[in-house]
Amino acid sequence: MTETAPRPTLEEVAALAGVSRATVSRVVNGGDGVRERLAERVRRAVDELGYVPNQAARSLVTKRHDAVAVVIAEPETRVFADPFFAVQLRGISKELTAHDSQLVLLLTEGREDHTRVGRYLAGGHVDGALVFSLHLDDPLPGLVRRAGLPTVFGGRPGWGGGTDGTGDAVYVDSDNRGGAREAVRHLVGLGRTRIAHIAGALDQTSGVDRLEGFRDVMGESEPGLVVEGDFTPAGGERAMRELLARHPDVDAVFAANDLTAAGALRVLRETGRRVPDDVALVGFDDMLPVAEQTDPPLTTVRQDIEEMGRLMARLLLRTLDGDGDGDGDGAGGALDGTPAGMVLPTTLVRRASA
Repeated sequence: MTETAPRPTLEEVAALAGVSRATVSRVVNGGDGVRERLAERVRRAVDELGYVPNQAARSLVTKRHDAVAVVIAEPETRVFADPFFAVQLRGISKELTAHDSQLVLLLTEGREDHTRVGRYLAGGHVDGALVFSLHLDDPLPGLVRRAGLPTVFGGRPGWGGGTDGTGDAVYVDSDNRGGAREAVRHLVGLGRTRIAHIAGALDQTSGVDRLEGFRDVMGESEPGLVVEGDFTPAGGERAMRELLARHPDVDAVFAANDLTAAGALRVLRETGRRVPDDVALVGFDDMLPVAEQTDPPLTTVRQDIEEMGRLMARLLLRTLDGDGDGDGDGAGGALDGTPAGMVLPTTLVRRASA
């Protein structure tokens, strides 16, 4: 069996560079006070030996762990089945990687997991947290605040009616309400008159905002033309069957996301409705693996999900680097020159379904 070569030590780097151990420590751990000529010698010795700094020792010097917790308030079965989360995580990961910071993924399967996540966040393992897919009664915002970690949230705050103290939270969201309005106006412009909405989960602010955008155009609408789903294909199928049972003459549907629209489309095809001839269909997200693969391809509202993830990470890293107010109150706090809420625009992408 081949023996693993011993890892180079700080002393070996110092000997090769011809400097003291303390000088090497300051250079590799980002400290100040080393002349550039000596620092360059140390960096060359590090590269030549393949030296990897000890993270525990580095943390003692920098007071940083170079790790960020990404907390998704959903079970793993939902996270790994919905491409939305993969795209948002890709954006977060790209930004953290560019700043040499590690992503620590935490999921919540049930209420007992909230205590575990709260303990981990308070345990000094990470520098900050990115939290998203929260539900209105979710205890996570309060746990994060008590942990005292700088935090950026994904999605408009609305949890607990502000009783958790996160009314000043830094967050990144898309214009869910405006995007929904544009989708429904498009259906109205096509001459559709029996327009229904399959809502998202209404214990999440994105679902609420998209329903409000629908109502901005349609008013309270006729009873039964709004059915709550859960942002999943199965939820879309169930809601579409319910809509057709109540209103078989429905001629357009705005679905709260693309997965919901895909489920609704299956039911429409099963029941002999032609899309878009009989029923026009619009989704929300523009998840390309879904929207371009449906038959017909899905008209949908595009939100830049990857950019949302990158921006969440960027705002948190700015706070950690001291460019924000850095109050460490667990709610993030507004960044200098940056509004607490950053809402990205949406656009309607027209394809064959409407």
